[in-house]
Amino acid sequence: MNFGEKLASRMKQYGAVCVGIDPHPALLQAWDLPDSAEGVRAFALRVVEAVGERAAALKPQSAFFERHGSAGIAALEDTLAACRDVGVPSILDVKRGDIGSTMDGYAEAYLRGSLEADAITISPYLGAGSLKKTAYRFAEAGKGVFMLALTSNPEGASVQHKGGAADSVAGDIVQAAQTWNDELALGAVGPVGLVVGATLGQAAANLGINLGDFSGIFLSPGIGAQGAGPRELSDVFGAAKTRALASASRSILSGGPSAEGLANALDSLLNFMQKEID
Repeated sequence: MNFGEKLASRMKQYGAVCVGIDPHPALLQAWDLPDSAEGVRAFALRVVEAVGERAAALKPQSAFFERHGSAGIAALEDTLAACRDVGVPSILDVKRGDIGSTMDGYAEAYLRGSLEADAITISPYLGAGSLKKTAYRFAEAGKGVFMLALTSNPEGASVQHKGGAADSVAGDIVQAAQTWNDELALGAVGPVGLVVGATLGQAAANLGINLGDFSGIFLSPGIGAQGAGPRELSDVFGAAKTRALASASRSILSGGPSAEGLANALDSLLNFMQKEID
């Protein structure tokens, strides 16, 4: 089973929610933790312990660890190790995108060693082809990548929507990812996924992009605190909504600092999504 198939199976078992681990200063303060590497470590490990065995995946946001320098990176290493110990897939949100040996270096960092993750996010705006080797390396190692395609931030449209319905940048990215999945896992859920915001409405359709034809998993931020729910997922993904992995951070992390509060917040979001679907 490739990474996409394994993640799809876990989504069916536990529900299609990926819990973001975003230890930003306001949440650290709310949890009565110091804004330090030690506070970040305590925050992240508490999330892993509370929901790691019950979520489809966990997504540490590297920036909130990196801001504390080498000690913060050490905290991220501990977080990824904790994910492995629990058996929950880790999607490390690093949004790497470069060319040649530089991108090879980034890939090495996350494929093995202390920063090893099950998947990473990648940015294709040096050209999707610049990331093909990375995507294949991760797939060959039983891991995955999520490539930015249609993000929900207002500034994204100025680049991603260029070309319109005839030949949009986002459309080229989706096509590249599909080609790679066809080569890596024809007929199966592929190891190359896409980041597509849950609050985009009909943007993909307006650009002539049929997300239902894509065979990978969509990592979809915007659920919960940012206002999107199952109906919005249907608007964006249509029949492909079963392959949309909702990425939720604030709506779950606000249930902390107690493990019970975090678990209850995850349950509430899962119940809300299922109720709307039913």
